[in-house]
Amino acid sequence: MTKKLKKRLYRIIAGAVCYAACMALEKLVPVSNNVLLIAFLVTYFIIGGDVLKGAAQNIIKGQIFDEKFLMVIATIGAFLSSQYPEAVAVMLFYQIGEWFQSYAVNKSRRSIKDLMDIRPDYANVYNEAGELVSVDPDEVSIGTTIVVKPGEKIPLDGEVIKGETSLDTMALTGESLPREIHTGDEVISGCINLSGVIEVKTSKEFGESTVAKILNLVENATAKKAEAENFISKFAKYYTPIVVFLAVALAIIPSIITGAWGKWVYRALCFLVISCPCALVISIPLSFFGGIGAASKAGILVKGSNYLEALANAETIVMDKTGTLTKGQFAVTKIMAVNESEQRVLAYGAFAERLSTHPISKSIMAAYQQKNGDMTIMSSNEAVEEKAGFGVIARKDSGKIAVGNEKLMAHVLGADAWAACKEKYLAGEKALSEGTICHVAYNDTYWGFLLIEDQLKEDAADCVTELKKAGMRLVMLTGDQKGVADKVAGQLGITEYYAELLPGDKVDHVEKLLAEKSEKGRLIFVGDGINDAPVLARADIGIAMGGLGSDAAIEAADIVIMTDEPAKITTAMHISKETLKIVKQNIIFAIGVKVLVLILAALGVASMWWAVFADVGVAFIAILNAMRALKLK
Repeated sequence: MTKKLKKRLYRIIAGAVCYAACMALEKLVPVSNNVLLIAFLVTYFIIGGDVLKGAAQNIIKGQIFDEKFLMVIATIGAFLSSQYPEAVAVMLFYQIGEWFQSYAVNKSRRSIKDLMDIRPDYANVYNEAGELVSVDPDEVSIGTTIVVKPGEKIPLDGEVIKGETSLDTMALTGESLPREIHTGDEVISGCINLSGVIEVKTSKEFGESTVAKILNLVENATAKKAEAENFISKFAKYYTPIVVFLAVALAIIPSIITGAWGKWVYRALCFLVISCPCALVISIPLSFFGGIGAASKAGILVKGSNYLEALANAETIVMDKTGTLTKGQFAVTKIMAVNESEQRVLAYGAFAERLSTHPISKSIMAAYQQKNGDMTIMSSNEAVEEKAGFGVIARKDSGKIAVGNEKLMAHVLGADAWAACKEKYLAGEKALSEGTICHVAYNDTYWGFLLIEDQLKEDAADCVTELKKAGMRLVMLTGDQKGVADKVAGQLGITEYYAELLPGDKVDHVEKLLAEKSEKGRLIFVGDGINDAPVLARADIGIAMGGLGSDAAIEAADIVIMTDEPAKITTAMHISKETLKIVKQNIIFAIGVKVLVLILAALGVASMWWAVFADVGVAFIAILNAMRALKLK
């Protein structure tokens, strides 16, 4: 609890004690009306002095019709009607309600602040004397070596150049299991070092780091309002002056007709107290804030409540393949050997690709290491000749290794010889259309090929199943060849998909799908945030598989899934729908109760105590309901 909240609570308690004393004075001690008036007035100012001040300041600013104005008018009117206990009680319970509202908002903000408490306080760097000193992360330039000890937050993005450790990434991704980190791995700011001491060479300044961008995203999330929030703001703007004029009319018109001024003025005062819209004004934004917090806890960053609201109306889901449904990490899935053993085809392929940093080359090296463990064969200093657009040629054992595509094979074997090999060994081979093929030849003899494929994400199938169950139209778009798309779509059960697309083609397809959806329905595009920026921007909602440290994803999309898990799409949609349920519940409950009690007040059935419940009680219940959004999963 903040100091400000504690101070307000102490004042409320003091006011409540004074109010109890005033009630005892009225009931037990025979005193004059003036004494009672003074006692209740003193209590009134103790409890509601800040409300009176706030109302006066708002009037000076031209902001007349707000809940403070309503409370002041209602309570002053009650004093003028000699309803001293009710006047003080209304202000007391109003302050209690306001305190609970502030407490709820503060708790919601603190929940997100704690969740996103990832800003590092310092970075350990070596000074000119070689001593390790702590400096502000803002002072660290790119290329600086920083030291991160166990228990410390990683202050800046960079590459581990020394040491091994495990990282707690929960604040960023929601993952409970630590990540193992080794020399050469990329790390990002905001993670907590759990075990070993590591040295990191920074790759970004703090202002451009992952943690800075995420913090900025979360802090500004509430600026983009949902339609429901905008409606309530507009509603309150017009609603409050209308009910003030209705209250005035209720006080004057029947009084002129009947002459019973006291009765009708009292009803009008009750009417004013009841009409205060604070239950809606506070609980609706709080519900969305809670939903955003729940999503953040699950590793889903939502850039505004408008996007959270729109998710509930999702109708069409368009998904990129690579990096979204697949890992974007290549692996050797098949070795075909025709004139040599599979082991030698893989070994010689790895040897030729050993110096390349291309993902395909790395996958071949990884496959060789997994099967053999011993990498000494790769330590050769013999030159490798790279043929751009073809492949590589290397020397080994006085022979020539060629690894690459069909064009390279035709070059090294000769067009006729390669045509004969294709006819003899590759006719009808399905693998040729299922992924990237690296053919291997040695000394002008064809040895076979390595099939390199992207791997499906573990939860991709579950994601597709859940989206189809929810009645979503699911479409997959990819730039890969049709054979690869056929295989992935078949594995996941996706029936509508398009392959061999350029970025512009993806935009065209999304435009067609946007035209086909219903008026209220929303189209979501899910991509990796790097190559899909135009489509992410065109869709109603762009969701990026952000991963750890993907700048493009964080900047391009409306929603970022930090864990790279497709299943989090359904989690986000669930949180969205449940948040909107809570919002609708609060709107119906608050308006329903207020309308009922307003009618009863106009008829003279509802007293000032009813009015207090219709205002403070309804607001309190609505706030408690709104706070449920923080616990959504």
